[in-house]
Amino acid sequence: MRASDPSPPVDAPTEELSGHAWGVNSEDTLIDDARTGALPDAAPAPAPPTPDGQVDPATRAFSVSILISGIRCVLTYVIFPWVLPLLGFAGGVGPTIGLVVGTVAIGFNLASIRRFWVSDHKWKWPITVLNTSVIVLLLVLLGQDLAELI
Repeated sequence: MRASDPSPPVDAPTEELSGHAWGVNSEDTLIDDARTGALPDAAPAPAPPTPDGQVDPATRAFSVSILISGIRCVLTYVIFPWVLPLLGFAGGVGPTIGLVVGTVAIGFNLASIRRFWVSDHKWKWPITVLNTSVIVLLLVLLGQDLAELI
């Protein structure tokens, strides 16, 4: 439901429109709480920074692990097979570098999982599933790199 809709839900008293139950966020979408069962239109806000202005360590570990996994994919599927050969460099370095970067990426994903569990973060289960999925994909890529080297 958008803020421009003509009326609030029937079961929401008018006085609650400016209070806790209903409010309008910066994107002009109605925000509802659990009492009505409706979902907000906007995505949840990112984790707030810690008191010293830094992002919490679990969120940072997750971001770094996903970044490294993404870099590995860009190297494997874009740089090594397409860009380096176009520039005249040998294309055979991909599997060797893929093994190194893939191993580092798996380590960072494991560290991310550990950090979320040690901090008892509210997102520990979804992050564990996501990181585990990335690790499985990286293990498949490591196997392919090993097979290409042998």
